[in-house]
Formats: sequence, structure tokens, C-alpha cells
Amino acid sequence: MRLRELLMHCHDFRTTLLLQIHELWLELTRKVSPSVAMHPEKHTLVPLNCSVVVPGARFKEVYYWDSYWVIKGLLVSGMTETAQGIVENLMELVERYGFVPNGARVYYENRSQPPLLSQMIRAVYTKTRDLTLLKRSLPILLKEYAFWTSAPHEVRVRDHKGEEHRLSRFWGHWNSPRPESFTIDINVTQGMNKTRAAHLYHDIATAAESGWDFSSRWMEDQQNMETLRTSMIIPVDLNVFLFQMEKNIEYFGKILVNQIVETRFANAAKDRYRAIQRILWSRKNGQWFDAWLSYDECSLSETNKRTVVVYEWVQKRLTYASNFVPLWAGVLPKGDVRKERVVEALRTSGLIQSASVATSLRNTGQQWDFPNAWAPLVDMVIEGLDASGLTRGRSMAREISRDWLRSNFVAYQQVGKMIEKYDATSCGKIGGVGEYNPQTGFGWSNGVVLSLLQKYGWPADEPMFCPEPLS
Repeated sequence: MRLRELLMHCHDFRTTLLLQIHELWLELTRKVSPSVAMHPEKHTLVPLNCSVVVPGARFKEVYYWDSYWVIKGLLVSGMTETAQGIVENLMELVERYGFVPNGARVYYENRSQPPLLSQMIRAVYTKTRDLTLLKRSLPILLKEYAFWTSAPHEVRVRDHKGEEHRLSRFWGHWNSPRPESFTIDINVTQGMNKTRAAHLYHDIATAAESGWDFSSRWMEDQQNMETLRTSMIIPVDLNVFLFQMEKNIEYFGKILVNQIVETRFANAAKDRYRAIQRILWSRKNGQWFDAWLSYDECSLSETNKRTVVVYEWVQKRLTYASNFVPLWAGVLPKGDVRKERVVEALRTSGLIQSASVATSLRNTGQQWDFPNAWAPLVDMVIEGLDASGLTRGRSMAREISRDWLRSNFVAYQQVGKMIEKYDATSCGKIGGVGEYNPQTGFGWSNGVVLSLLQKYGWPADEPMFCPEPLS
């Protein structure tokens, strides 16, 4: 359904909202000045050939994982060439660095973000059927895949039966204050010796690579930033993103009649599926949990690159929205009865609030925690529930979508802007806390609203305002 067709399925103020969100792409689209390439010593921006779509407000450069939901929205808006340009820019970055940096600034060259490039390429290919895109992307994706599946990102662990598996973690190549947040990082490490401060700076940068900067998810003491251990955690979401990448590359190999690539990545996906189920899946809880590796100061040294380490690990069975991302990524095959357990676990998790899906159950003052709801997580939860094929799952997906769209619309009516994050507990309330003020714009929020309206629409006879609280 293109934008014009979508408008026919919505009415009055909803049509106005759709048109205004569509027009926001023009505000968020930029072209990097030629002077950036001509005089790189004068700029922190990274030169890019195609137009970029920035998140908005304080974020004036392209960011990696944001771009997936931006592309989803652009494709709904019929802006296919702009979406293709974003993919082209990100592929150019992989050719330059061997990975996609966190953002297109020189101070982001020490870390990446969740690897969703293959999913962006698949979305654009599905729209255009451009074989040239697949041919160009394949060697680039192989390069990015190598970045995420080699040390120090890749680690070895044994399951309870003694079988060895390989999974990946986030790992920022940095042990100093982040240039973009220098004062904030310095304040966090006040009073620490140089060694301890360097380790904490490393885990701060690693948390930034995760996209979840910051969250109790990465902390031993969930209220204390000084206890960040991001680099010693095997995250559920990262590994299902890599599973998805493996399946996408397998698919691209099949289309391009490259049997070597197709077979290699079919096997890689099978191996990762087995590892995910053996290490991260909890049969008792019906969901996946991050695995915490044994903390070893030596593991942060350069010697780890040359020494094969098989880590001890433990599941920390804490509730986060990321526990349910595997449902979106297609980890469980069609007809798998475990989907019913996952849907029920999500339903009873406490994450589904009156206005959306909370990131966690703990209010810590960090932005990737309760009560904040973020567009990418909400979208993955909705899409995962819908893809479950279960009646209850699809019903939940539709209900969460309605709550999210309603909250976005009411907030837009109040402040005249789309927002970076929202409050899952209160319809129309803007999310808060974190190391900066809530941002407007906003790339991934726009993309998710457009894609959900394309998928579900909105009935003409149903008002889009917040329900009255129960007395």
C-alpha cells in the first residue's frame, strides 16, 4: 500500500498526521557538503555520497540501526531512491572501515551498532527486485559479518552438555571518555584509578554499540552505572540479528545462484540457532535471556585476540523487551509450539503497559529502562507477535499497535513534533530521563508509525484520543 492508498484508508486528522509525518522526511534529509571530503581535518562528519536521513534534533548525522526503521517509513512514503541511498551510504562505510560505525562521525569509528544492514538491503530489494543491489551488497555483507564473528566480538562457550558454541557480544574499541560525551563520562569515573576507569570507559563505549545506552541490562548493580559489564554479556538481540543476517545472506546467495555462499550461511544459521537455544533459551520461562560471562580483567587485554578462551557463563533471568526479539527475527520455525509459550510469557511479563511496551520492569533513571517505550522495540514486538501465526499473538500485535499509534498521535497534537521515545504507562506522554533531553524529529518513530498504519490502518469510526482513566 503506497502513501496515496494509505491516505484513503485514514480520515480527517489522521490524514493530516500522515501527511505531516511524510513531510518530515524533507526536514530530516541532508546532503553532506563536498567540503567534508575536501578538508576532512576541519570536520568530524564522515563524507558520504548519497543523501542522508538524520534522526532529528541533536542528531545531525546518520546513525546505523536507526536507519532500518527510517527505511521502512521511506518505503511506505514511496521514497525508494532515498532508501536506496541510505543503503548505499552504509555499504560505503563498510567498504571504508570493515563495519558500519555507530554514526557517520569520525569519533564513532571505534564502535558499531546493532547489525541490521542485511535487513535494510532485503527491505529495499523486496521493493525494487534490483539484482545489482544484491550483487554489490554480497561481498560487503561478508566483510561486515567477519567483523561481528571474529574476536573480540565472537566468544566461545560450552553448554551444560559440554558442547562448545560460538556467539557474539558487543565490544567497543575504546577505553577513554567518549568525545561526544566527555564530561558525562569523566563524572561517572570520578575517584577511580586509571585501570578501573579505562575498563568502565570501555564498557560505556560498548553499551553505546548496543544501541541501549544506557540500561540496567548491562549493570551488575542495576542502579549503579559504575557496575557496567556490557562487554562480558552475550546479548539475545545481537545474536538473533546475526542469525537474521545469516539467513538473509543465505537468501541472497540463493537468488544470485551462489551455492557456496548459500550453503555456508545456511550452516552458519543452523549453528547459531543451536547456540541460541542451548545458551540463551529458557524452557521454564518461555523466553530468551542474556548470558553473563565470567568477569576476568585479563579478558580486556589485547592478549585475548591471540588466545582461545572458552568462557563460563550464567543466565541472568531479568525481564527486558529484548528477550522477545527472537520472535521477530524468525528464530523459531513455522509451527513451532514454543511460540505459544513465548507469546504467553510476553503477555504475562509486565512489559505490556496501557500505552505501549516498556523496555524493562525497573525504573532506574536510565533511558533504556522502565517506563520508556522505544519505536524499534515496539515494532519488533508487534511484528514478532504478528509473525507468530497465533490468534492470540496477532490480537496482541493489533492492540499494541493501536495503543502506540494513539499515544504518538496525542503527543503530536500536544507538542507538534514526533518524539524519540514515549512513556509506556501513559497515553500521549513523552519518555524521559537519560543523559540528554527527549529529542524530536524523529526518524525511527516516523518510520514505525507509517509502517504500522500501512499494516493495520485505523478505522474511521474509532477516535484517536486517549481513553478516560478508570475512576
